[in-house]
Amino acid sequence: MREMLFLTLANHLPRLKISDRIRFKLLRLAGMKINGKCMIVSPVAIRPVGGAKNIEIGSGTFINADVRFGVPDGKVCIGNNVLIGARVSFETVSHSISYTPGRMRTRTTGSIVVEDDVWIGAGVIIIQGVTIRRGAIVAAGSVVTKDVEANTVVGGVPAKFIKNVTVNSGKSV
Repeated sequence: MREMLFLTLANHLPRLKISDRIRFKLLRLAGMKINGKCMIVSPVAIRPVGGAKNIEIGSGTFINADVRFGVPDGKVCIGNNVLIGARVSFETVSHSISYTPGRMRTRTTGSIVVEDDVWIGAGVIIIQGVTIRRGAIVAAGSVVTKDVEANTVVGGVPAKFIKNVTVNSGKSV
């Protein structure tokens, strides 16, 4: 009940910058583990009810509108300073490709880990058991079915390596 109340409040705040900057506080009250200030644009979908406890978000992260968390069993752990585009789906459950006629397919679950400083473009789908390592970029519209190495760009369906990311030292010359 608590999750539904605070998720509904968070998703119905007016579309103002100030709302985007405080929405994370309501989502924290809904049960998400949020480890510092972040910006979350509404609406956010969490399935099933009770799944908010399976979501952890780091400080400085930006989550755009219409992001879906399918978290009945597996967890989604998002690091610090991550950029997540609109309509991204985190899906921690799927079904087996083998079956017995007349019976439901068995469920498979796994957690998703997104490390620090990752950029995930709009419309990306990330499936169970995937880790996206630090500094990686996932191109818009991709389907991530395997781990993504640090400081790489991946894209496509399924997502494949495109190139390496230039990492700046951060020092002024």
